Amino acid sequence: MKFREALAASAVTLGVAVATTTAVFAAVPTPTQEPLRGYTISASYVSGVSSGGYMATQLHVAYSGVFSGAGIFTAGPYRCAGDFDYASTAQNGCMQNGARKTPAQLATETRNLADSGKIDAVTDLAGDPVYLYHGTNDNTVLQPVNDDLATYYSVFDANVTYNKSSAAGHAWVSPLGPVACASTQSPFINNCGNDPENEMLTKLLGTVHAPATTLTGKLVQFDQNAYAPGGNANAISMDAKGFAYIPQTCADGAACRLMVSLHGCKQGYSYQSFGDAFMKDAYLNEYADTNAMIILYPQAIPLSTANITNPNGCWNWWGYGGDTAYAWHGGKQIESIMSMVKKLTSGQPPTTTPPTTTPPATTPPTTTPNPPTCVTDTNYAHTTAGRAHVSGGYALANGSNQNLGLWNIFTKSTIKQTSPNYWEKC
Repeated sequence: MKFREALAASAVTLGVAVATTTAVFAAVPTPTQEPLRGYTISASYVSGVSSGGYMATQLHVAYSGVFSGAGIFTAGPYRCAGDFDYASTAQNGCMQNGARKTPAQLATETRNLADSGKIDAVTDLAGDPVYLYHGTNDNTVLQPVNDDLATYYSVFDANVTYNKSSAAGHAWVSPLGPVACASTQSPFINNCGNDPENEMLTKLLGTVHAPATTLTGKLVQFDQNAYAPGGNANAISMDAKGFAYIPQTCADGAACRLMVSLHGCKQGYSYQSFGDAFMKDAYLNEYADTNAMIILYPQAIPLSTANITNPNGCWNWWGYGGDTAYAWHGGKQIESIMSMVKKLTSGQPPTTTPPTTTPPATTPPTTTPNPPTCVTDTNYAHTTAGRAHVSGGYALANGSNQNLGLWNIFTKSTIKQTSPNYWEKC
């Protein structure tokens, strides 16, 4: 396995060269070191490029009850690398045109994973907006691989928009990109004279406001160790440093969206001297400021140990380190990122207060009833049992509409029924 992982790690790269142009405007703020805290989040989305694109798809599919849509730049379908001979398949089949499973075969495997409870229900993907981008000069991940991702999502009736007319090389594409459109060179953020971020966010969010020309939010630097297994992010090829861009309106308590944005190989903050280039030039903070959206920037790092060979700081999309759960619930990097998402979304969005003037339809008995029984279960179980319903990725108690937190299989809440089909927190 170590040898195959080394092969994949050397192949899952983006190349190295020197950028020759500069950004048009806007500079990411100097990081402020502080812990993550909860905000009022109305919906969550995920995006990424290359290995970050693969990880974004893994997050969306594994936690489709949490994420409402995805934007993917140059990556292939969910679990393309499979569950055996991971590195060889990743290198030859999921980047080039070597043997790989068809989208239909992968869709069948995905349904099986959902049936076994390893990922959220695939029905959650139906209607989800998905934005895909691939350039005609991208020879690192070939277009047929990206085509398979589009087909895969379509199998589950996701609402897919696929831009494959650009002349881009293998890169994230942005109006601030310092690299010529057709090139594949560091920092792998290309300028093709278009605005894919506007296209992506319009697809995911609906109509969006014009981006800011001067940033007014803050960039929080937080400790990723707090969200990693055993408190050790480095052990799973993740940086001790993570970042989140917080617009002022979100910090002040307004309801905001969350976008998890995942860099590609060789684009992490601590990769050589890469620094904040992805956060600065991805052109997401500018839209975040004017569209009430927090951007979470998790960070991967290079790592070469007895268990992991990942010299280019790629996200784990082929099972390196022997993490066979890399693409579903329990995957070490997936769960670390989901813990960050859970923290950021732990604020309390506005809830609908039940009417106080309208008496219940059934007159209560004159004798003192037994107190309602409190029921503790996962938010997923509450919804399947008819005690709650789902809205915007959250579980809301039936009747009271009180927010119980993220709708998934690991967030628990305790509620009680105080009148017919009327549930509230204990």
